[in-house]
Amino acid sequence: MSSTDEIIRANAVVKTYDTGTTKVPALRGIDLSIRRGEMVAVMGPSGCGKTTLLNCLSGLDKIDSGEIWLDGKDLATMSDRERTNWRARRMGFIFQVYNLLPVLKAVENVELPLLVSGIGPKDARTRSMAALQRVGLDEWAKHRPAELSGGQRQRVTIARALVNEPAIVWADEPTGALDSTTAGDIVGLMKELNERNGLTLVIVTHDASVGAQCQRVIHMRDGLIIGEEAPSATGILEGAAAH
Repeated sequence: MSSTDEIIRANAVVKTYDTGTTKVPALRGIDLSIRRGEMVAVMGPSGCGKTTLLNCLSGLDKIDSGEIWLDGKDLATMSDRERTNWRARRMGFIFQVYNLLPVLKAVENVELPLLVSGIGPKDARTRSMAALQRVGLDEWAKHRPAELSGGQRQRVTIARALVNEPAIVWADEPTGALDSTTAGDIVGLMKELNERNGLTLVIVTHDASVGAQCQRVIHMRDGLIIGEEAPSATGILEGAAAH
């Protein structure tokens, strides 16, 4: 893989949580490479380190040792302010909990990251409406979250994640609060955005049907990557066998 193909790289990443009475190893030497435009699922049992990995890769959480490179930039060389600005301009986030402000209309929730990063109100509103149109919700732009279904609220969250034209979108259990039909619609939308716009998506999920829609599934256990597979193939293609 050439350096231009690679957008995410982790080398020997270690993360330990100190509870005060004990130390809990969350990541135990993670090596990972993700290509630009790839849609990747990270799967494994609860407590295996999936969300910690996402938080560390995105710079939300600091690591104890190792290296993380995003789009050719070493996270360790960035100040806290630089990391925050880079996240705001180059990343999008989708969570199981929608994190929408109930007093704001859909379009206002979507444009909020742009306003915070200094984009003018007129431009922010235009881009927010365009993002809502991309997820099929432009007709619901003036509705508040309480007036939307769970699937519609998650579409607003996706629009908000896309509004800054990010290089990478991180999703943590994006279908966890949705019924199976709505979850299928949301994953289909994410796959469409990946294929149409070349969006790099890293999705933490328990749902095998979500993993089946991705180009690659990375399996974790006990803070380690134990293998990976292509959903269309059978068995683990690379990495260590499960133990």
